[in-house]
Amino acid sequence: MPKAKVRSSAKKRFRVTGTGKVKRSSAYRSHILTSKSRKRKRNLRKGPLVSKQDVGAVRMMLQI
Repeated sequence: MPKAKVRSSAKKRFRVTGTGKVKRSSAYRSHILTSKSRKRKRNLRKGPLVSKQDVGAVRMMLQI
């Protein structure tokens, strides 16, 4: 049986925590940062969890 391959796009975008939850990075953090407040940019650094509706699809892409 061949080795299962992970989707490269998902590998770059998601991380699995120690408890098995899936983290993602926040949007709106890549450019035009001068117009965003310091507080907003600071809060965008924190990676939120993937919503429970999408966790199954992400796990399939990551072969977990």
